[in-house]
Amino acid sequence: MPVLEAIAAGTVTVLFRRWDRPRVRVGGTQRTAVGVLEWTSVDAVEETDLTAADARDAGFADVDALRAAQTGDGPLFRIGVRPAGPDPRVALRARSRLSPRQRAELAARLERLDRSSRRGPWTAQVLELIATHPGVRAPDLAASLGLETLPFKRDVRKLKELGLTESLEVGYRLSPRGRAWRRGAAREG
Repeated sequence: MPVLEAIAAGTVTVLFRRWDRPRVRVGGTQRTAVGVLEWTSVDAVEETDLTAADARDAGFADVDALRAAQTGDGPLFRIGVRPAGPDPRVALRARSRLSPRQRAELAARLERLDRSSRRGPWTAQVLELIATHPGVRAPDLAASLGLETLPFKRDVRKLKELGLTESLEVGYRLSPRGRAWRRGAAREG
């Protein structure tokens, strides 16, 4: 998290990674705990070509410290990074009221998720589980449904994309938007 905070503050502007091939693309973004990050450059570099400016821009005291941090095999890549704004899911999940149109759109999205699932409808069940067991570890929630942890976490991420859940230090909880959805669903049901 300290590196993410330094990127958000603008004090770290490059990262170095050993990859077999680039894992990010210029102009691509990634959502993180400190907001959205944008990749501004991706260049292969030789470790011997690292400079004091590289070390400073990556948050290291000097080139030796930067070199020492480069573990693993494969080519070394210099990745330019900058903050690109807040995570849009944060504002989405903070909405505690849903208009009839928003409710209909959300219902359609949840129905699509249920329809496309090999195990059948799951969204209401997972939302109910999280609502009644906030802060419970994902493996425990998954086991209560007879699921493996990773598929369960993928499902929760889909609900998070819709602004319905949020991650806690341990487990999850419904967001204000998720609670609003659930209240409306209870009235309709």
